[in-house]
Amino acid sequence: MKSSGVSLPVWVGLRYLAAKRRNHFISFISASSMIGMTLGVAVLILVLSVMNGFDRELRERILGMVPHGVIYERGGIDDWQALADKVQTFPGVAGTAPLTRLQGMMGYGGRVQGIMVTGVDPQAESQVSILPDHMSEGDVDTLKAGEFGVLLGDLLAQHLRVTVGDKVTLMLPEATLSPAGVLPRIKRLTVTGIFSVGAELDANLAIVNLDDARKLGRLSFQAQGLRVKFDNLFQAPEGIWNIVSELDGSYYASDWTRTHGNLFHAIRMEKTMIGLLLLIIVAVAAFNIISTLVMVVTDKQADIAILRTMGARPSTIMKIFMVQGISIGLVGVVLGTLLGIAGALTISDLVAWAEHLFGFKILSADVYFISYLPSQLLWEDVAIITSASLLLSFLATLYPSWRASRVQPAEALRYE
Repeated sequence: MKSSGVSLPVWVGLRYLAAKRRNHFISFISASSMIGMTLGVAVLILVLSVMNGFDRELRERILGMVPHGVIYERGGIDDWQALADKVQTFPGVAGTAPLTRLQGMMGYGGRVQGIMVTGVDPQAESQVSILPDHMSEGDVDTLKAGEFGVLLGDLLAQHLRVTVGDKVTLMLPEATLSPAGVLPRIKRLTVTGIFSVGAELDANLAIVNLDDARKLGRLSFQAQGLRVKFDNLFQAPEGIWNIVSELDGSYYASDWTRTHGNLFHAIRMEKTMIGLLLLIIVAVAAFNIISTLVMVVTDKQADIAILRTMGARPSTIMKIFMVQGISIGLVGVVLGTLLGIAGALTISDLVAWAEHLFGFKILSADVYFISYLPSQLLWEDVAIITSASLLLSFLATLYPSWRASRVQPAEALRYE
């Protein structure tokens, strides 16, 4: 059955949707269903994009500074370059660099902060770290052997109130015997640069030259370990242990999952759980579609009876109300998708603008591992959300439409 080139179910279903009803309460429920679907889809896209942003920042910033894997040798590495040449031959290895770590306290002007001092080779660091790309002042190449220069995170520099050129005091926990008694090991370092990766590392990390770190720690070997970067960081746990198992010598290893794996998996778990919880909002909107259609079916029983007496089949009646319900869901999903995409693409700038306008920080770097609200829109997430929402909208139309198809014309017209 056709009407003006449009199938009868589509024509009648859209007419019911657009026409003014005598029962304004039904119109209100229909509008609330559409608004609920719009808000549910928009919030779901926006929140998952923010969670994707946190996931991305963890991988690119935290794991850009934290080693994917580190190979250690008992007693220290005497020739890190020879070991690096061997490791570079393994598949999946993107770069290698030496590493030495010391824990201590750094002070300036009466202010003291506990820090991790990391000794690096300035020429090799760019192969394994994002540090050279995130220097706000100075440069990694300013770390000259024997000059005892140091690069500080910007939060650490702000806490100590130092700038490039200032001399800070490094205190190491190893005690030194002297005629005056036991004294801590102390060394004056010159601040040659400040870096900012927007993460917690900015508050407790100091970078020095590898040779200076060896002298500060009074180490007899060149480096404590060899830092290894992989093409795919998720292959690092397996890859680093495969390398160690094939190397000759007393080597052992560590990877990023032991230091930051819990944080990474927590974000993944939170994304999944938040996604499921927010999907309930969409499900509630779908239940509102059921309520709307049930009341419309009750209100339109006379129309249904007339259509049946004119020869409309039960399947045609069912399709009419399915078209109406799916149209409500479709409009809500389309509006919600557009609103969610717009929000996901602008949320970072909007939050930064609000922070600047009102003078407060939503995410403090002293508490969170990044200091701003990230967002990454993934089109596969959008596709999954819209598909799930449309599916829920379709399922919500089945029962009311089936009830409409079961209306008996004689019963419906008895009291008309």
